[in-house]
Amino acid sequence: MPRPQSLFAPFVLAAAVAVLGAAGTAAAADHGTHGGHAAKPAATAETPLIEGLVKKVDRAGGKVTVSHGPLPNGMPAMTMTFRVKEAAWMTRLKDGQKIRFAADQVDGAMTLVRIETL
Repeated sequence: MPRPQSLFAPFVLAAAVAVLGAAGTAAAADHGTHGGHAAKPAATAETPLIEGLVKKVDRAGGKVTVSHGPLPNGMPAMTMTFRVKEAAWMTRLKDGQKIRFAADQVDGAMTLVRIETL
């Protein structure tokens, strides 16, 4: 007849593996100092509009490249490509045009969610 300790050993081993696996998963999920960052608020009607300059309009791709100042979500001044919330906006935007806009993450991509042409 097997000794009681030998029946118990596989359960202890399985529990130890589960605990170590969970600790490894938690360590992998730790992103250093990034964990304390609060989520940035989404663009709303009250979000201030940022001035920008349209560098390129890609009507076929539904994208607009804009040179802009710092965004309220913490993004610094740069030139970047945005999707647009409304496809109809593509017809009124032109290369070299000054705009005021609000941008937000929509389906994982930075998107112009409000636009005023100047």
